[in-house]
Amino acid sequence: MRFAIVRALFNDEITAGLLEGALQAFNDARVTKRNVDVHEVPGAFELPLTALWLAESGRYAAVVCLGCVIRGETPHFEYVAGEAARGIADVALKTKIPVIFGVLTTENVAQARARSASVGRGQAHHTASQAHSNKGYEAANSAIQMAALSRKIRKK
Repeated sequence: MRFAIVRALFNDEITAGLLEGALQAFNDARVTKRNVDVHEVPGAFELPLTALWLAESGRYAAVVCLGCVIRGETPHFEYVAGEAARGIADVALKTKIPVIFGVLTTENVAQARARSASVGRGQAHHTASQAHSNKGYEAANSAIQMAALSRKIRKK
């Protein structure tokens, strides 16, 4: 199976950590580097359109969207975070391809750093079933699981 990752460059320090985690998850699942394509966009608002292009290409079993929106003193946070979430969900429903929401929506930089830490460090996974705290790692694992489920359902 082939996978695509779309990474927003805004909040680069954070999204670089998410990308590192996602690539580690694919590696841990024995998905080769040549079966994972990484694309970069300016910010979280551009994630849905790029995900749509990738999902409609027919080349990928799943698309992982990685970004980070940190709350500020203006309503910008709500617009960007909300539209990114809605847009990513719409792409998945429209294309029937798993499109994973790996966008951090945090109150501050410290929270974002904690959720994009190197794999194996930081807070425990929210389900307590994994030791990894990196949300990019979790998003890639979700993509792998959903792609496998989709393939299983379509075979029946």
